[in-house]
Amino acid sequence: MPLPVERILKSILVLRGEKVILDADLAGLYGVETGALVRAMKRNIERFPPDFMFQLSEEEWADLRRQFGISSSWGGRRTAPFAFTEQGVAMLSSVLRSERAIAVNIQIMRAFVELKRMLATHADLAKKIESLEKKYDSQFRAVFDAIRELMAPQVSAKKQPIGFKVKKQP
Repeated sequence: MPLPVERILKSILVLRGEKVILDADLAGLYGVETGALVRAMKRNIERFPPDFMFQLSEEEWADLRRQFGISSSWGGRRTAPFAFTEQGVAMLSSVLRSERAIAVNIQIMRAFVELKRMLATHADLAKKIESLEKKYDSQFRAVFDAIRELMAPQVSAKKQPIGFKVKKQP
């Protein structure tokens, strides 16, 4: 049962400079409960050194909850999640020992490779634009600036409130 690569790519986050997938997202992909995944990992903790897996700090977890609008009230998670790097995800398939875990793990590894390819392509494109810019004179500067602006990550501006201001009458 193949998973869409987009679903896996949406689960990949960058934390502490590493591309990771959180335990709850992995549990959903593997079709197991998060607690079962964490228990399997803890039973085999020697297979998960710090460069394979780490638990988010309280500050990181609070930032993530704010960013994604995760509720911290009843029914929510009580402990910070574990984040698994590409190597940690590979190790999980051997710990979970199921056909689905192996199949999903293969798809996740392919998604990590696809992400690396996309990032490399983006870097190559930036280098090519820079070399073209050096080659051509200033008449193309506006074109290169526009391309660079399109490639830059979008930063949201502060939103203006919706509605009308009512002027007080004297």
